[in-house]
Amino acid sequence: MSLTVLALGTSFSLFVVSYKLWRKKPPKDFPYGKLFKDDERDELSDKDLSGIKYPARAHCRKFKKFFSHKKGGGGCSSSVLFLAGGINEPIKYCDQTKPFRQNRYFFYLSGVNIPGSSLIFNLSSGKLSLFLPDIDYDDVMWSGMPASPEEALETFDVDEVLYSSELENYLITLKKSFEIFTTDLDNIKSPTTRSLLHPSDPDLFYALDEARLTKDWYEVQLLKKAAQVTDKCHFAVMSATPIEKKENHLQAEFTYHAIRQGSKVQGYDPICCSGPGCSTLHYVKNDQDLDGKHSVLIDAGAEWNNYTADVTRCFPINGKFTKEHRQVYDAVLDMQTQVMRKIKPGVLWDDLHLLAHRVLIRHFLNLGIFKSDYTEDEIFDRKASLCFFPHGLGHLLGLDTHDVGGNPNYNDPDPLLQYLRLRRPLLEGMVITNEPGIYFNTFLVEEYLEKHPERLEVVDRSVMQRYMYVGGVRIEDDVLITSSGVENFTKITSDPDEIEKIVLDAIASGRNWLSPK
Repeated sequence: MSLTVLALGTSFSLFVVSYKLWRKKPPKDFPYGKLFKDDERDELSDKDLSGIKYPARAHCRKFKKFFSHKKGGGGCSSSVLFLAGGINEPIKYCDQTKPFRQNRYFFYLSGVNIPGSSLIFNLSSGKLSLFLPDIDYDDVMWSGMPASPEEALETFDVDEVLYSSELENYLITLKKSFEIFTTDLDNIKSPTTRSLLHPSDPDLFYALDEARLTKDWYEVQLLKKAAQVTDKCHFAVMSATPIEKKENHLQAEFTYHAIRQGSKVQGYDPICCSGPGCSTLHYVKNDQDLDGKHSVLIDAGAEWNNYTADVTRCFPINGKFTKEHRQVYDAVLDMQTQVMRKIKPGVLWDDLHLLAHRVLIRHFLNLGIFKSDYTEDEIFDRKASLCFFPHGLGHLLGLDTHDVGGNPNYNDPDPLLQYLRLRRPLLEGMVITNEPGIYFNTFLVEEYLEKHPERLEVVDRSVMQRYMYVGGVRIEDDVLITSSGVENFTKITSDPDEIEKIVLDAIASGRNWLSPK
């Protein structure tokens, strides 16, 4: 409902103008040309996965392997896993429910998006059982008839489908021979059922996270599809400059085109900021005017069957980078490019994160932001780059935007590593983000420079001041770790000259609010 209101808020007529502006080359929705990184784009259609079930049982076997390892190999013969899926959670003091988001562990082991479902995986026999919510005939009038057990068995990769009314007796029988593990008791109301379960076992969470750490072929296809939808949305935002007067117009444009392509929800709330607002890492306002600003940063990712993209692009509002904006953009692009060249299995992500800091330092020495009296090593050792690049280089991506298994250490004594969400060697099959950034933020200057004289000493504040209006630049791509290196799912261009061309072409296509009346 909120997305509909947001879209209508910019007025239907504006969207009609936008649609005509970017849909110039039928039958394709977007004129890719050479504006994307690859000359050929491997489009994934819905037909590519038609008739192929989400591999729930394969995921259960993968989980079993890691759980067995943690339990010393003998735990599986006497263990059962029970997971309750998400429910339609009511909003307090209201007859509406919150937007439904399936429990990600439950979805990984079932592929089921039906609220109120649960599963049982018998680690000894390998049997996977799905329990559907009992039919509420009063609700059928409002929501329609739910899937029957027979239909669910045809749809999902499970061995049997039963109704929830049979669950408690099923568990009572299993309890006679098995230990029944579960993640938590949050959505379990029955005292009897709760008494049968063993929640919060650390080995259980370890096994679930390790299973999700690397992606199989099916998951890769879903992530590629999410990336393809996201590419088009970012292109649409860049191409609709003539009608975008506020940050919420950027958000409306992105979400409109995501929904239009079949992505009903976003992996996270889009970050749509401009000017100095681009210096706030997870900006939430999305409501400021673009007038008088030079730059836009949009961090947004469409979701496809619960798997999400996470992509950030920056562009100049008037189609031409200012000198300082371009210098910062080039520095961030160099950070990302140098990291991309080093990505391969076995490489420690910490090392690539620190490499990005060193690339930043070299650029700032050339620009004069860091004083030439100090060497790269001296500036690095003083942690002076932390003020301008305070977040981690990237994170795991999958069912969650910040996917599980990264082993972050937010208490790391090294401040350069505290917010790094991936702290382990890269493995083939991981999907990660590569997202360096540079920010000019007054709060960060106060906290990370002025309170640390050894860092402040290496900065030429008069030069730094010339860049404060830029706010920030972040460039983020979604990549798969392959046996030989990396496959980049993100095709929307990050080349600054090509980005200028997209925006300038949009401005030239129609009357622009930036142009003289």
